[in-house]
Amino acid sequence: MTTPQNDPRAESGKVVELGSRGDPRNERVGELLGAVRALTLKRSHELATHLLDNVDDALFDLAEKAESNAAQTQYFDGMREARKKRPLIERLFGEQVSRGFTDFAAGAPRTRSENPAAARNAELSLVDDRELEESLAIASMVSKADGRLSSALHALNQRLSVICGGHKIDDANNPLGPAALAHAFRNALRELDVDIKVRLIILKLFERYVLAGLDALYHEVNALLMQAGVLPHLRHTIARSSAAAVAEGVAPTPGAERAAAPANAATTAAVLADESAGLHAELMHTLTALLAARRQGRSADSGLSTGTAGTIASLTPAELLGALTLLQGEAGPLPANPAPPEGDATEMVQHLKDELMAQIRRLSGEARARVSGADEDTIDLVGMLFEFILQDRTIPAPMQVLLSRLQIPYLKVAILDRRMFAHASHPARKLLDLLADTSKGWSEESDRDHRLYDKTKGVVDALLADFDDDIGVFERQLADFTAFVENNRKRAELAEQRAAEAARGRERLQEARRRAAREIVTRIENRSLPLLLQGVLTRPWANYLVLVLLRQGEQSPEFHDALRFVDEFVDSAQMPGDDDARAQLRDRLPWLEKTLRQGLTTVAFQEPDLRRLLDDLHDFWRRQLGDQPAMPEAPSHPAEPLPIPESVTAILDEEPAEAPVTEAAAASADDTQHIQTVRALKVGAWIEFVDSQGTRERAKLSWISPISGKYLFVNRRGLKVADRSVQQLAAELRDGRAIILEEVPLFDRALDAIVERLRQAQAERQGG
Repeated sequence: MTTPQNDPRAESGKVVELGSRGDPRNERVGELLGAVRALTLKRSHELATHLLDNVDDALFDLAEKAESNAAQTQYFDGMREARKKRPLIERLFGEQVSRGFTDFAAGAPRTRSENPAAARNAELSLVDDRELEESLAIASMVSKADGRLSSALHALNQRLSVICGGHKIDDANNPLGPAALAHAFRNALRELDVDIKVRLIILKLFERYVLAGLDALYHEVNALLMQAGVLPHLRHTIARSSAAAVAEGVAPTPGAERAAAPANAATTAAVLADESAGLHAELMHTLTALLAARRQGRSADSGLSTGTAGTIASLTPAELLGALTLLQGEAGPLPANPAPPEGDATEMVQHLKDELMAQIRRLSGEARARVSGADEDTIDLVGMLFEFILQDRTIPAPMQVLLSRLQIPYLKVAILDRRMFAHASHPARKLLDLLADTSKGWSEESDRDHRLYDKTKGVVDALLADFDDDIGVFERQLADFTAFVENNRKRAELAEQRAAEAARGRERLQEARRRAAREIVTRIENRSLPLLLQGVLTRPWANYLVLVLLRQGEQSPEFHDALRFVDEFVDSAQMPGDDDARAQLRDRLPWLEKTLRQGLTTVAFQEPDLRRLLDDLHDFWRRQLGDQPAMPEAPSHPAEPLPIPESVTAILDEEPAEAPVTEAAAASADDTQHIQTVRALKVGAWIEFVDSQGTRERAKLSWISPISGKYLFVNRRGLKVADRSVQQLAAELRDGRAIILEEVPLFDRALDAIVERLRQAQAERQGG
């Protein structure tokens, strides 16, 4: 494998020519890209080595568990082939990664959207079962890696864009992005002569050992470029206010992904933990300052005023917890089908705050009551968190009702352990994030048995009933709910896989039918073909072409032979002009008859029907050869071309791979913003669809067809809800009939929104 140590280009650092247009910084740019390339080659080589070290063990384990001798043989053959060609794979992978940097540095990088039609055509021309399965595996693993590493990738893209003169860099054309590395490994893997099952297993290992270990590489490269002065102040978060997103009619763009470090990379885990802790510490510092400024700016007549309070002492945390526990005990049971919350969310939260103060007054026997400034800030912060929950369109209204009942338990947690807001790993925080994320896909239709709703209600009831001052109850509920979610996820994945396979099968069949129809129409239109021959080609032979495309593929000898039959069958309809032409036709007839018989037998053409058809063809060809008098009704002059049968034109009129947009969608064809939003969607994203009657259905993007580009959506049970083309979905986003739901965890979104709200309030006070 080409490594930085043995590659002279890496040693010199001169791997780019981006500054050759007269930019005096050319040498510096070349050094930076050379350093990035060298670091990428070194780290990717280490990760790939670790991957290949584990191939033998993985295949051996599968061979031991194989259900048949044939399967066991495939795995053992795969072990031997991988072991034999390991040095070649390592070298080719390194060369592919290095070539990616060379191509990147040669000029303005191309993006995915430069020529989508050409990309689709190229993909279609190569697709067969094996290629399709590999493509789907690669697309899935790249999509997950892009999502998990979105924060670090965003920073890398921005910094590489600066280095290459401002050209747009995205996840697809980043030379060290998951897509580039995955395709480099796939190309290297082509040298392995193994079964597709073995190849897919090795690709899965690539995801586990290479893509899962990219965190450290991206951190090192970002740090390297920061130290070199390339956007040194750029953070790895993509902040965006909720207000701006709502104004655009879609949910805010996801912020920083809190990537989980691979279990086998302690160094990476420590680096990411430090970085995450630093970001949360900075956020909490900002929140604390904003809350303090807000408190000081409020009027002193509030029941929670921290102004001069005479000799009234502040309540201790224990006293405050006691008041909250009493309120928690007064919470009545939730009805089986509670109505959505009515009224303003701020008023609802303020009402609980007023009840808390009334309880404090009763306990203290004082007409006035006072809490410390820190406790006041905590009460307000938890209140704003639950205001956000009640206003968050990502959570369905019935689930908002359930989660809103957790305000008192979470206020108690915040008073007992203020780290809840500062640490994403806090069990109470993880539980609320998981409850909200699971609720995102809930709907009445997808939860007819009420399993998810009842389980969520059970968690809420348990916290209200059991939580006193032992935070361990959150850990226990988190473990129980996580097991429930995982169990349901496995069932949903099976249904989701079946839905994707069914969609893939329909599209392959549809594409094969269109391809067969095009091939036949191209050869018979504008030709004077008798009804007998035209009927053969447009019906049974068209079915045979479809079958060959699906089984053997368009590059197969069988498909080429089937098309050759069409050409020669059409030619046999032309009256021979001389003896040589008649001799050539006589020589072709046995092959035509044999090929026709084999093809029609393959598509289950009945033997009596086949004999009658061949008898009719024999009569026709004898007349062509002059061995039999022409039928009285046969014309003595060339016939006019017959119209193409409706059975064929109907296939051609079916929705093509690039679906024609509806009139409504056509109006927004130039709306690049919504189209770009759709193309940026990752598998796993959730959408809320609204039909003409106002009925709402939530669905997850499960699969993107490599043939038609259509998006398949399923509900939380894995059942198909809808499929859409890019243009159709863009039109629905534009019209508000589809809404992208946030993917960022609830706590992170809420804290970002709270900071934005406090900053706006502070600006208004200062401006006023």
